[in-house]
Amino acid sequence: MAVTIAGFRLRNRIIGVSFKSREDHRKQLELEEARKAGLAPAELDEDGNEINPHIPQYMSSAPWYLNAEKPSLKHQRKWKSDPNYTKAWYDRGARLYQANKYRKGACQNCGAMTHDKKSCMERPRNVGAKWTNMDIAPDEKVESFELDYDGKRDRWNGYDTSTYSRVILDYEAREEARKKFLKEQQLKKLEEKDGEQDGENAGSEEDEEDGLKIDEAKVDESAQMDFAKVEKRVRTTGGGSTGTVRNLRIREDTAKYLLNLDVNSAYYDPKTRSMREDPLPDADPNDKFYVGDNQNRQSGQALEFKQLNVHAWEAFDKGQDFHMQAAPSQAELLFKSFLVKKEKLKSEGKDKIMEKYGNAASEEPIPRELLLGQSEKEIEYDRTGRIIKGQVEDY
Repeated sequence: MAVTIAGFRLRNRIIGVSFKSREDHRKQLELEEARKAGLAPAELDEDGNEINPHIPQYMSSAPWYLNAEKPSLKHQRKWKSDPNYTKAWYDRGARLYQANKYRKGACQNCGAMTHDKKSCMERPRNVGAKWTNMDIAPDEKVESFELDYDGKRDRWNGYDTSTYSRVILDYEAREEARKKFLKEQQLKKLEEKDGEQDGENAGSEEDEEDGLKIDEAKVDESAQMDFAKVEKRVRTTGGGSTGTVRNLRIREDTAKYLLNLDVNSAYYDPKTRSMREDPLPDADPNDKFYVGDNQNRQSGQALEFKQLNVHAWEAFDKGQDFHMQAAPSQAELLFKSFLVKKEKLKSEGKDKIMEKYGNAASEEPIPRELLLGQSEKEIEYDRTGRIIKGQVEDY
């Protein structure tokens, strides 16, 4: 037993851990409990920062191989320095040195110094450059990068955005071919119609205009370069079936969420594809073709339906026994009768006011005493009411 304790103490001295007696261990536990209760100050690390006493021991204690003399949490932080990560990429197709003759240690096939014969990407020659000493390939530019975690997994790393112009040119060529085909079909139909009408002297200007208006949807879909055709599964009662569904969205229209790119502008809900507020409230109303989805709720039949619901609620609160959802026809009929009675009461009140106070907008002539009763002529009276100066005009 004594040998075991001695060996344990020797091990603790080697790894820098001091042996604690039972009394010291008990005092250490009491100190930790006092720190957790807030009765004792928290322990400080090497930099003078307080260590949270509620951190478990297996996290706060440093590994033995770090030889930590004082308590610290540095082993929990990122203590390795970051290497110099780069975001550059390989210089594709770059060449360095063009030799004129074969060099010792170069590729036996092409003569470049940057690779050997086994990893040569050129076509195998019948007689290599080592023996012919001709057509020596230039040395490639060999680069090595140290990429970070995201850089190693970035599938678009090194992508040249200028190559997308080829895709745009391809789509423009397709669109041009489609327009050319439609124009040829239109001219062909007009020629056939003119040939049929040569023998007949009938026809009108309206028929000619209708002949020019050829609907693009009537052209064969297979000849439209698959621009207006969308293949997708359509739900039917007998099960799903793949069919051709026309794409009803006009691609030239700007999407509503692109009208105003300010993040503080009208909110766009991608799930319902709705934008309730006006994305451009300060713009000229004559130049706007979209003012928000709330405009549909505040105009047309939506506003009438809202007034019908409000009338049904108010009538139900006042004792009327009908419900908008249970009996919509009855609610609409009562609402119409309510509007008629309201208009009738309004007109009766207007007639009473006009009967009592008169109508200033009527065709009756205004009395001359009221029309010409005021003037700027000065008339002076005495105390008895006789005219001293001026003259009263009779109307």
